Amino acid sequence: MLLKVDSALSFVQGGAMSGTPRERAREQTISDIVRIGREHLASQGAAALSLRAVARDLGVVSSAVYRYVKSRDELLTLLVVDAYDELGDAVDEAVGRLPEADFPGRLRALARAVRSWALREPARYALLFGSPVPGYEAPSERTTGPGTRVVLALVAIAEGAWRARALALPETGPLPQQLAKDLEAIRGEYALEAPAAVVSRWLQVWATLFGAVGFEVFGQYGGTFSRPEELFEQQLDTLVELAGLEAAGRA
Repeated sequence: MLLKVDSALSFVQGGAMSGTPRERAREQTISDIVRIGREHLASQGAAALSLRAVARDLGVVSSAVYRYVKSRDELLTLLVVDAYDELGDAVDEAVGRLPEADFPGRLRALARAVRSWALREPARYALLFGSPVPGYEAPSERTTGPGTRVVLALVAIAEGAWRARALALPETGPLPQQLAKDLEAIRGEYALEAPAAVVSRWLQVWATLFGAVGFEVFGQYGGTFSRPEELFEQQLDTLVELAGLEAAGRA
């Protein structure tokens, strides 16, 4: 059931509907359920999501909604996948506007796209990166692909910079044994040429970026900064330095 629902949602969001009138009506209903689910997420939070409430706003009895989405957990999964994909699309669009060889620019574009989307969609950002929803566990087979789009975009920039000799090798000691093993597994899975030390550093870039965005989205700065975007630009300078990007070739 969940695979069919996700497939239909993806199709609807692709911008066109096809098939029989019944199939088109089903696709539209699923799209409406997700739209209303987004509204409830923003106004009430993930823990308070209710298919009965969605049915009420959709103007149908609750049993009708259960024909499309059989549980609250399935609705949450639809919303998680939808949010990950929208964030991934925003990142891909921002990064894709810059030349492939502009590695610092691409990193900055990615980071700004993450921040812009998060500030525009704080409830959906919280669903993805905030506190877990009580009683809900996202199914990895449905969420891992969408959920890794941003980090893989980061890895692609790092790998491109390494191959272009525009990335400095970190000056660090030997990696801890288990960490080195885990990093080598990542390198093997994605056929990366960049060494484990580079992969480790860019994972730190990933964590640092989302830490900075999360601080702003969740109000951790309070009212300290009247123009938090200026602080973020300073943080971007730190990210580029942490990433080891450089204009000259690698020694």
